[in-house]
Amino acid sequence: MQNGSNSDPRLAEGLDPELIAFVDDILAAYGRFPPFQTLDIAAQRKVAEAVRAPWAKGGPTLYRSANRVIGQLRARIHTPRPGPLPALIYLHGGGWTFFSLDTHDRLMREYASRAGIAVIGVEYPLAPETKFPNQLTLLADLVRLLANRGDEWGIDATRLAIGGDSAGANLALATALTLRESDYGDALAGLLLNYGAFDARMDSTSYRLFADGRYLLAASEMEALWSNYVREPAQRADPFVSPILANLAGLPPIFMTITDLDILRDENLAIKSALEAANVPVSGGLYPGSIHAFLEASSVSSLAAGALDDGAGWLKERLGVPS
Repeated sequence: MQNGSNSDPRLAEGLDPELIAFVDDILAAYGRFPPFQTLDIAAQRKVAEAVRAPWAKGGPTLYRSANRVIGQLRARIHTPRPGPLPALIYLHGGGWTFFSLDTHDRLMREYASRAGIAVIGVEYPLAPETKFPNQLTLLADLVRLLANRGDEWGIDATRLAIGGDSAGANLALATALTLRESDYGDALAGLLLNYGAFDARMDSTSYRLFADGRYLLAASEMEALWSNYVREPAQRADPFVSPILANLAGLPPIFMTITDLDILRDENLAIKSALEAANVPVSGGLYPGSIHAFLEASSVSSLAAGALDDGAGWLKERLGVPS
């Protein structure tokens, strides 16, 4: 079967043809290592980093990309020009368990370049060594620190957004919910949520349709990742773990990138509807033919590049960046 061939059954399911190379490359790369579930967590992380590494290369060259420590967390600040600049705090995906600033380096540089803002990638502690709610405590503290002293890192503290993909989107939304309950409820101007994990119940049509992982995220994998994140099963019903169960009123405007052929599709559509019902302005939406993690494929996919432009355009407007 050749990529792009009309005989490929994934095309009949609606997969964007330009994403076939991305899917095949990722699956083939994992196939060059021992079966993932037979490895210990340290080896799994090394494999995951190696598989994603080629997709983090290339892309825009910025004015500066520098590693920093902000509060208790390591960060990488990407700046397209001298500051102080409005900033997006970006939380990488990987099921709270995998990936890093390196795997998402290009994605963050793309947003920085396209939006003309600083992007602060955060190396939050991973599960299962660190579990809910420790990540949220650290991330909320980081937002408070930037809101008070952002100029120390070249950041305009009055123009902050937070975002992320997959588990990172979960953490971004839960951090915003945490801040809403404090004196820093107005610290964020917006949220950028890319194909987030928002419902630990894992009971939807999209879970049943794409459970086998042929589009890069399997139901069995997601079950293990949720289990890594929480201390006990009952926590999966906590609204700060499963934001679909939260009171969503009072959040800042949100941009959502919702993937189509993805087990997480339906919970993203559901939380978009819930946000709108709570009178939270929501932009973006479903990208037909897309798959989990497709934004990392901007080098081969016009669909991914267009979605990045959409999110970046929204960030420019929310953060007051001149066109």
